[in-house]
Amino acid sequence: MKPDTHPEYHPVVFVDISTGEEFLTRSTITSEERREVGGVEAYVVRVEVSSSSHPFFTGEQRIVDSAGQVERFRRRYARYREAAAADDGPSADGDGGEGEDGGGE
Repeated sequence: MKPDTHPEYHPVVFVDISTGEEFLTRSTITSEERREVGGVEAYVVRVEVSSSSHPFFTGEQRIVDSAGQVERFRRRYARYREAAAADDGPSADGDGGEGEDGGGE
């Protein structure tokens, strides 16, 4: 193996800033902050999202509605459905205006 071809690999503590959870591992990433963890000097890297705070891993589903986008979509869709229902009425084939699928039969 050639010398000086691989990056320096050292202990790193990843800290989830939303939960405070810490993960000690090894990485090539560095930071200005260092501290001793378990008798080993490690770089400290702060992360916004990790497996301890991500909804996929925690099972906690959150809907982030920025500026009412979801509610605006629902209002628009409701207007469309009302207009479509008023235009359709009962169809000539006698299925009661349920659409092409016949109401799930």
